[in-house]
Amino acid sequence: MIQTNKEILESETSREVSLKGTWVQALATFFSPLLLFLILRWALIEPFVIPSESMLPNLLIHDHIFVFKSVYGLKIPFSDRYLFKWGEPERGDVVVFKYPLNPQVYYIKRLIGKPGDKIEVRHGQITVNGDSAKYDSILVPGVRTNDENLYLETLLEKKRVIKLENFQVQSHSREDQESVSSIEVPEDKFFVMGDNRDNSSDSRVWGFVPRENFVGKAWFIWLSCEQTMVDMEFLCDPLKMRWNRFLKKVDVYEN
Repeated sequence: MIQTNKEILESETSREVSLKGTWVQALATFFSPLLLFLILRWALIEPFVIPSESMLPNLLIHDHIFVFKSVYGLKIPFSDRYLFKWGEPERGDVVVFKYPLNPQVYYIKRLIGKPGDKIEVRHGQITVNGDSAKYDSILVPGVRTNDENLYLETLLEKKRVIKLENFQVQSHSREDQESVSSIEVPEDKFFVMGDNRDNSSDSRVWGFVPRENFVGKAWFIWLSCEQTMVDMEFLCDPLKMRWNRFLKKVDVYEN
């Protein structure tokens, strides 16, 4: 059967449309998961790895956590400005934020003071708006420690476990770094501290955290290990896993 010029042209056009459709489908298949990942990371969650002991005993080195980014609002992509605000950071929240003195570095601390709060810290012990925290010695299951410096801190009806080495002998504390005279937290700023009170660089040292620096609230531990792979600190050594910390929620103390 001999095809006419019209039939040949229609056949070639059909093949071109089909080929274009195949390429569009292939690109959509490739980029859709990537786009979804970027949207989730921008608006919902982002992974971080704990690099130091400043949040002991609640967060250990090499704990891998997810941070809930939209808990306080939604930011413009690649910006610290908010599109919408719908949640207020609360005392006791474990927050990830951009270090005020170097926004390229991320810190994780516990929120102690909100705008308008009057804060006083003496030897790692806190007073907020004239209400002094209470401290009770405690043992934390699953947390190995060589000392007896873990305390249940109760402040404004919220509880958390902290590490406080100089509680008994205050005269031997590092006075200047760990003590703050009564100060008022400015508008849109927050006062934060590490749970490992004697080994944390926080608001006692470098001041307040602006709200726009907040990345989000620590949500849960999805991976944890004693040791990471050599030259790949973001990957856990399979033989050094802390299985008891998997899917552990990062939050205030639950009795």
